[in-house]
Amino acid sequence: MHFKMTKCNRFCLVATLVDQEVFSQPEVRGRFEALFLAFDAGTTFQFFKSFRRVRINFTEALAAAEARDKLHKSDFNGKEMRLYFAQSVHIGSPSLQPPKPEKQFLISPPASPPVGWQQTPDAQPLINYDLLCAVSKLGPGEQYELHTGTPTTPSVIVHVCETEGDSSEGEGDGGDAAGEAGKRPRPKIIQTRRPDYTPTVTQ
Repeated sequence: MHFKMTKCNRFCLVATLVDQEVFSQPEVRGRFEALFLAFDAGTTFQFFKSFRRVRINFTEALAAAEARDKLHKSDFNGKEMRLYFAQSVHIGSPSLQPPKPEKQFLISPPASPPVGWQQTPDAQPLINYDLLCAVSKLGPGEQYELHTGTPTTPSVIVHVCETEGDSSEGEGDGGDAAGEAGKRPRPKIIQTRRPDYTPTVTQ
């Protein structure tokens, strides 16, 4: 289980500034840096304009504590400046841990099969030879009742469709012959007519 821990960095302060001139004007930035360089000459600064924050890194924890004690909520360039100790968040181990064995079944394919796992053979397809034999004896237009209906259940009837050759012969003989046999003629697809071409006269 990973734990979330927050640690305070004693060597680093974060300044919250409302004044935007610190990020744009070098003179104002120089005066801001001079406030903290008076406590530690080796202090470094990181300016984050989008967040209106400045990270101030000291070489000694005592200098950081003294600067925070004297400059917190002080006035800078006509506006209040607040200082806080920076915090670092640690969540469990610094490296990514592999998932637990019982969670590896969600990976496709799994990293390794569990102990004692054996692949199950594929089941053989179920073929109803009685149904195939009965259907093979039917001709076009005939039907075969698989299940007789009851007052509470419907009946299941298989209708054999006509073949492609029979349909084409019916169309060749004409619609009258097809109509007499009780078969519906196959409708013809009518193509969309292309519009007439009208030449344009350019001057």
